[in-house]
Amino acid sequence: MSLIDPDSIAVDEPAEYNWNELVDSLYRLLRLKTTPIGMKLFETVEEMEAVPRIRRPNAIHTTDQVVAQAARLGWTVGITNDDLVGAQCGAVIGLHPQDEAWRSGKNMSGVWFETDEDARAHQEAMDVVPYGTYTAMAVSPLASGRLDPPDIAMIYATPGQMMIFINGLQWSGYRKFEWSVVGESACADSWGRALATGEPSLAIPCFAERRYGGVLDDELLIALPPKYLPRAIAGMERLSANGLRYPIPQYGIQSDARAGLAVSYGER
Repeated sequence: MSLIDPDSIAVDEPAEYNWNELVDSLYRLLRLKTTPIGMKLFETVEEMEAVPRIRRPNAIHTTDQVVAQAARLGWTVGITNDDLVGAQCGAVIGLHPQDEAWRSGKNMSGVWFETDEDARAHQEAMDVVPYGTYTAMAVSPLASGRLDPPDIAMIYATPGQMMIFINGLQWSGYRKFEWSVVGESACADSWGRALATGEPSLAIPCFAERRYGGVLDDELLIALPPKYLPRAIAGMERLSANGLRYPIPQYGIQSDARAGLAVSYGER
């Protein structure tokens, strides 16, 4: 089911992106510690390998590791399903068939879920890119402009930073966002869902993302088509002008709240 409110304002694709300006704004407004990156799916391996300065893995990885190589090391990396450790990683981004063996989830039964039925229910709950169109994927720092444009942008941030970013998205053309938690394999909640639906998708990164993908203990992940970035940044600029900015200064849990609230709301 689409989460778009039919009464909300549509977000149009810009004619072009100034990636350096967008990323600089994200750093300035949110003080991010992790590089904002993009992800793009390709119908052919040749298209992926034509991306400037792309690296190809010389080892078998999880998708989490490949994403981390862009977000933590600043690399531009391209993969096919043969570079991935198992069906779970490839199926989320449409590089491996979501066949019966995958849907059964039996390798997760007794590990993450009590029964075979629980494991199957988990697999069926995941948001994934349908199989059959794409054969390759690449990730790269947004500021590099090498995936121009990527299918989705991805931002790792603390809960406080993420709240301000989401508030920026809601400044104009307000909509309520509702996100799900699939549990383990939470990449389906972030890049899987964003790729499949074209919607902003917030996730609590899972055990595998933290163990293999270097995701920090205090980080959340939002994945979204890049057309949403100018709106989020414009909204955060307006919030900042109202004194609602990151980092959020602590007012004090025993202070009289009226003076602080008066700064934001005045006579409202």
